Amino acid sequence: MNDPFVELTSGDDDRAENAIPAIVRMGAAAILPLMELSRSDDPDSRWWAVRALAASPHTRTSDLIPFLGDSNPEVRSAAALGLSHHPGAEALPALIQTLGDSDPLTAGLAANALVKLGKPAVESLIAAAGEGDPRIRILALRALTELKDHRAIPVMMKCSEDDSAVLGYWAQKGLELLGLDMVYIKP
Repeated sequence: MNDPFVELTSGDDDRAENAIPAIVRMGAAAILPLMELSRSDDPDSRWWAVRALAASPHTRTSDLIPFLGDSNPEVRSAAALGLSHHPGAEALPALIQTLGDSDPLTAGLAANALVKLGKPAVESLIAAAGEGDPRIRILALRALTELKDHRAIPVMMKCSEDDSAVLGYWAQKGLELLGLDMVYIKP
């Protein structure tokens, strides 16, 4: 195989994807060249660098966090997906902020990464689901539903009474998964 970094930036998606296993086999030695490539002016090169970083077990959570703020939505989504594979508490604030990303795919992938982060994300997700932008609330509530944490019950109850059918759905689903799928009647 040719130089895997040349293949990664060849402009041919198949060649680039096929280069990733060779880059991963390079181990920790591949991280620095990938980080350098991630600073390229070319968004496609940045995307492939982040894609390869996400595949490497040597990538740290902190390596991926800055890409959540990239100018290119595809790079941001690759970073959010990568953080699902490299979850770490240090990504929590950036992932919560990314729930409001203008790109719906990136925002959804950030919610998935928060689920992978697990219990440390619950309090921040409860706050995000409580009020504010409906898109953020929906993603936060979906993540809380998947996490099945009893601390989310009050916000799920509140959201079940919201005018938004989507919030109501996720609230009801979350309560059901927590074994609280009963009808509540206000006196």
